[in-house]
Amino acid sequence: MKINRIPELQRREFLRRASALGVAGTAAPWALNLAALGEAAAATAPTDYKALVCVFMYGGNDYGNTLVPFDQPSYDAYATIRQALATPRDQLAATALGLGIGGRQMALAPQLGKLKSLWDAGKLGVQLNVGTLVQPTTLAQFKAQNVPLPPKLFSHNDQQSVWQSSSPEGATTGWGGRIGDLFLSGNGTSAFTCINASGNAVFMAGRQAVQYQVSTSGAVPINAILKPLYGSQACATALRGLITANDRSHWMEADLNTVVNRSVNAQSSISTALANVPALQTVFDTTSSLSNQLLIVAKLIAARQALGATRQVFFVSIGGFDLHDNLVTQHPGLLTAVNDALASFYAATVELGVANQVTTFTASDFGRTLTSNGDGSDHGWGSHHFVLGGAVRGGQFWGKLPSVSVNGPDDVGQGRLLPTTAVDQLGATLAQWMGVSATDLPTVMPQIVNYSQRDMGYF
Repeated sequence: MKINRIPELQRREFLRRASALGVAGTAAPWALNLAALGEAAAATAPTDYKALVCVFMYGGNDYGNTLVPFDQPSYDAYATIRQALATPRDQLAATALGLGIGGRQMALAPQLGKLKSLWDAGKLGVQLNVGTLVQPTTLAQFKAQNVPLPPKLFSHNDQQSVWQSSSPEGATTGWGGRIGDLFLSGNGTSAFTCINASGNAVFMAGRQAVQYQVSTSGAVPINAILKPLYGSQACATALRGLITANDRSHWMEADLNTVVNRSVNAQSSISTALANVPALQTVFDTTSSLSNQLLIVAKLIAARQALGATRQVFFVSIGGFDLHDNLVTQHPGLLTAVNDALASFYAATVELGVANQVTTFTASDFGRTLTSNGDGSDHGWGSHHFVLGGAVRGGQFWGKLPSVSVNGPDDVGQGRLLPTTAVDQLGATLAQWMGVSATDLPTVMPQIVNYSQRDMGYF
């Protein structure tokens, strides 16, 4: 007898895509936070706890005014190229980094003083000139266009996606979610493996792992079933029965109700766990969206035992970095927000006794041009990013420090850096720290097979 498998395939795809919907928006009272749908085999069932936190800076962070050349010859070259965008050298003295590279010295932006303290304490390091690549690429190869290159370079949506997933816009899984895939069954509830405090991001979507989306207040409930609907408790009870009953005859209706029921249960679990977490003593800037996102992440980490979590991936974000204009006036405020939020979050992990078990890293669409367009900088490619945590061997740079030049050996034009470290290498290093095996590494970072160096030395 021939078996028709189409309905089952349709069912699986429906479940996967339905789960990926997540929260429709924290303002939507009927929003559904759709939980993970199945338990996958863990690569190795961990007994300890580790968490990875991605801080994504949407718009393309300006690398030139984040990590600034400080030795006099390099600063002079920087100031000549940047013109009115250049940070005055006397403002950089307090954040100058003590490590010289080939006689060169760098400084963090003046707004990153708290990160300078973490650098000095050996808890934060800088990954130099990292970006999207398919394989190691030289400037000559780029100019000749005789090697595969990341698709749609300099496009916001596509490069955000390539950074997060290794594929352009339209990708359905990201490398944070693919890490989560390997540890689902090691967690008491698989729904809490990948948690997004920022809305929705492909970075957090796995082949089986589904991003559980929270607001800065915690789990997002379906309000209409938690309190009287239109003044009627009977109406709320009836609605709950309609959207969670498991006696439906049509497979789509039955499975959607299963997903919603899991969402309702997950919301209850998180709300209960968070209610039992003692108040943090660490001070967060509650006027900052990024700080509030990292605060809820810290609370969820504090609730890890109640949630049965051993491996978790978190995503938070901050926007506003697409500064073609007003870079000098707006970029410092953005960096201040990043500085304060990261410092508070690290302090919270120390307070919770998990600093060595939580690693935070920054990411962005791309870097920007070193040249000025008059009032800002334009879309670039490679950039510098931070890696922070108690397990991090900080106080150092990883990778190659690019030259300060236009049309130089590291530049594809206007000071756009040709990356010398791939996102896949950064991701592979973080994945291995989480416990991903060498065998499983290519399932997380597909292009890592093109690189001999798969550990950048962060830990």
